[in-house]
Amino acid sequence: MSKTTTKERIKKICGAALFCALAYLCVFFFRIKVSFLTFDAKDAVLAIGGMIFGPVSALLTSLAVSVLEMITVSDTGFYGLVMNFASSASFAFFASLVYRWRRSYAGAVTGLFTGVCAMTAIMMGANLALTPFYLRSFMPDADVSYVASMIPTLLLPFNLTKAILNAGLSLLLYKPVSTALRKAKLTPPADGAKPRALYTVISTVAALLIIAAAVLYFIFVLNGKFTLTR
Repeated sequence: MSKTTTKERIKKICGAALFCALAYLCVFFFRIKVSFLTFDAKDAVLAIGGMIFGPVSALLTSLAVSVLEMITVSDTGFYGLVMNFASSASFAFFASLVYRWRRSYAGAVTGLFTGVCAMTAIMMGANLALTPFYLRSFMPDADVSYVASMIPTLLLPFNLTKAILNAGLSLLLYKPVSTALRKAKLTPPADGAKPRALYTVISTVAALLIIAAAVLYFIFVLNGKFTLTR
């Protein structure tokens, strides 16, 4: 293995570890609680890391953060680990997978849209398969039909809005984060033409509108409780 290859691999590991740490910090800040469900911004951070370092990195960092959350702050045990990993990995992996295939503004938007669809669908299946067992710890009569009845009023709106909010945050933060990493020489210089200023303005405005709409939906429609700290 050449010295250059080893150096690049070390940079990639350091970069992935940085995103892992940032995602873990997001567990403590900007949280929105809806019933027994919780939104935090870690999935957006993991998706950005995956778009920069690749889909395999997205999977590994999603698993690492989920394990860290389980053994430090979570009170939902193995159930929380599986659900957190399913949410983070599905969004970050599919978003970064599409973006790796087409590294452009359109590819980023397509990837994030794919991540939204994948995360929403996977979480519906995970909720039907696992949530009844979790609810039975304090609701003995809970079964699959009970969880299914929660899909149109809580589970689907929550997970879809969560995915959309993560997409908005990713769209807003990807460019400044990737630029900062290039300046720190943790990633190679960008290839290809720079995006037009109009694209930057449009994506920024669109991301801010998406974020605002999602937060308002969480708070006023789903009656979520917003906190800045844990």
